[in-house]
Formats: sequence, C-alpha cells, structure tokens
Amino acid sequence: MNTSAVYLVGAGPGDLGLVTVKGLEALRRADVVMYDALANPELLKECRAGAELIDAGKRSSDHHLSQRETNNLLVKYAQEGKTVVRLKGGDPFLFGRGAEEAEELRRAGIDVHVVPGVSSAISVPELAGIPVTHRDHASLVTFVTGHEKDGRMGGHIDWQSLVAGHGTLVILMGLGNAAIISEGLMDGGMAADFPAAIISKGSTSEQKVAVTTVSDLAGTVEREGLEAPGIIIVGTVVQLRRTLGDLI
Repeated sequence: MNTSAVYLVGAGPGDLGLVTVKGLEALRRADVVMYDALANPELLKECRAGAELIDAGKRSSDHHLSQRETNNLLVKYAQEGKTVVRLKGGDPFLFGRGAEEAEELRRAGIDVHVVPGVSSAISVPELAGIPVTHRDHASLVTFVTGHEKDGRMGGHIDWQSLVAGHGTLVILMGLGNAAIISEGLMDGGMAADFPAAIISKGSTSEQKVAVTTVSDLAGTVEREGLEAPGIIIVGTVVQLRRTLGDLI
C-alpha cells in the first residue's frame, strides 16, 4: 500500500464476512478512516491503534458531514502525508459518491485507489433467495436509484421505457419513495399485481423480507415496519423465494 494516498473501500452489504481481503488490509494500515453510516461499525475494530476515525455518514437528511466537507478532509489528510481510507457501504461507486470523491482527489493531484465492494444490489436479493437473473425469468437486470440528487424521485425517470424493457428491477434507497415508485411503474404500464419484494437491512441479523406487489410497495413498508437501508426488487424472480428461502 502506498503512503499519502486515499483508498475508496467498499464495506459490502453489512455482513462482516463480506468485506474483501484487500479492504481489510487497507483498514488495518490506514492513518485516517472516514466511514459512512451504511458501513458495519464493527469493521472499525480492524483499524490500527491510533488511527483517526471520522464519522462521515449520510442517511436521508441526517448528514454528519456535507459532501464538500468530506471531499475537503480527504484532500487535507492526504496532503498531510497520511494514508486515508474512505469506507463506504456496499460498493464505492454504485449509487454512492465514490466517483465524485475520486474526481475531487484527482483534481487535487492526490494518489487515489478504489477497492471494490460486494454490492448490496446483487448480494442482498440473492441472500434472500431472490436471484436478480435466472434463465427462466430474466436475462436482464436494471439498477435504479430510489433517491435522486435533489432528494426527489420520479421526475427524471422514463417509467414507460423502464417498464418496457427492464428485466429485473433493483431499486436502491427507495423505501421512503415507495409510493412514488409504485405510481411511476403503474403509470408506465406495469400491472398492479406484478411481483415485488422489499428487503430491509439485508445480509444482517436484522434482515426482513416482504414479498408483495407493485401496487402495495408503500403499504408493505408501513405494515411490516421496514426500515432503511432497504432494497426493492421487481420481477418474476421474486417468486423463486418460495423455493429458495433465506440463503444467508
């Protein structure tokens, strides 16, 4: 591992066993670790004694640091000659801010590396017995963010095109916008009773899985008390959970 560099490390979906060997190596050697809310806090026990730990977590409107503050701190610590790990839930780039952070670091002339993580977009459904692709169901999978840049959802998505050729839909960060997602999919031509599932706190001991329909996403979230982080899966692959069950 180089010195005076920033490592963007994917922490995986939550299960401690799903962080990569390279990610653990980076954590154990870092001078500074800036971690997100979705990274399992138990991973911080892997940090060396004396490492500086900074909570840069962002969940909904609860931000410990703004993105600008996070970017500035990453640059600052690296310019001080420190090895920095930016620990991010899932994978650093998939619907995260890792690519933006990497851009900022490159512009500042900082040595930056990425350590890919096990993405919750694939791992969480499969641990719940829902493969996102299957020869009898879907040869295509589409990943959608349920929380857009401006905090809203729906206006920037062409629902009709999405429904027409979507394969399996995997919607991340969408629990708070479940009603908007239902409305958009049905307005785009999807049947109200099309199979769907919602997974809360996937891959952890607190995992909850609810099989439902497109029209009842919001109702399911409310009735089942499903909390973020959550993933919505839409597609006939959901039916495979009846056979496979939990695979954790």
